[in-house]
Amino acid sequence: MDPKARLDERARELTALLARLSADDDSLRHDRADATADDEHDPEGSTLSGEWQRVEALQRGARAELAEVEASLARVAAGTYGVCESCGRGIPVERLEVRPHATMCVDCASR
Repeated sequence: MDPKARLDERARELTALLARLSADDDSLRHDRADATADDEHDPEGSTLSGEWQRVEALQRGARAELAEVEASLARVAAGTYGVCESCGRGIPVERLEVRPHATMCVDCASR
């Protein structure tokens, strides 16, 4: 699969994930607004606060990755995709297959 197609696919996946997480967030906000929801003292499961924190963390991660993917798509359009931002050498295809939004070669990234 070519890099643009792979990046487009990942952008669609992340957008769908963000939509699901947004729905989860809305549901948690609704549950939290319920005056009878006292899960803070329930020893049987996670609290609404804990779930809310988990959803927010997942949203932050997905938004950050989506921004990286969008930046990679811009590099594809500019013809600079696959070029290390640090040293200017090509990023190995194997690295781009595993991490399609990589901006540096392995040597530069490990420094």
